Amino acid sequence: MKKYLLIAVLAVASLAAYAQPRAIGANLGSGLGFSYQHGFGESNMLDVNASVPVLTGWGIGGSVTYDWIDPFNAPVPWNEKGEWHWYMGVGGTAGIYDFSNIAWNAGVAGHIGIEYDFWFPLQLSLDWRPNIGVTNYAGAGNDHKLGFNHWGLYSGISLGVRYKF
Repeated sequence: MKKYLLIAVLAVASLAAYAQPRAIGANLGSGLGFSYQHGFGESNMLDVNASVPVLTGWGIGGSVTYDWIDPFNAPVPWNEKGEWHWYMGVGGTAGIYDFSNIAWNAGVAGHIGIEYDFWFPLQLSLDWRPNIGVTNYAGAGNDHKLGFNHWGLYSGISLGVRYKF
């Protein structure tokens, strides 16, 4: 009896894992990022991204977005051996930069992108994560100023590669 119960639990767990795919990988854009995606059914996912800037100095930032996959029932029309999907979502972002003067930002993030899922467990994507919000930065004389972060609208384009499991 215990043997059948164990088999039933493993079968249900494997179906649940298949119904909610996950992906882990890296993004390369204005920074180097770590990405984790967790699917909720076939049409929604949570995207968690942590990144460090490559060209603009030192720091760490992150974003979390809730994304809709193929929104408006408009899938990408050219699916051949693998599958193309596009997605868009909204969430939050925060980061700390320039550790000597402790500058930070926080705000609202958007997410739009297109991805190609191969017939084996690999995914390639092109994303844009615009963000707006508040920032605290060192001004003249190293006095900290609170301001509006609009530079996030012009950055955040990245290429991603993820392993799906």
